[in-house]
Amino acid sequence: MDRFIHRFVADETGATAIEYGLIVALVAVFIIGALGRVGTALGTKFNSVASAL
Repeated sequence: MDRFIHRFVADETGATAIEYGLIVALVAVFIIGALGRVGTALGTKFNSVASAL
């Protein structure tokens, strides 16, 4: 039983997966924010082109 507990505490494979998940989540948040800004800028540009026509 002692070996099992020691091996369980020393195992870090789950921590690595969690770290990768957090990194992916942060990248996704930044991409969503960037796409929101680009979408707003494109909408403004299309509206100005439509008004000019």
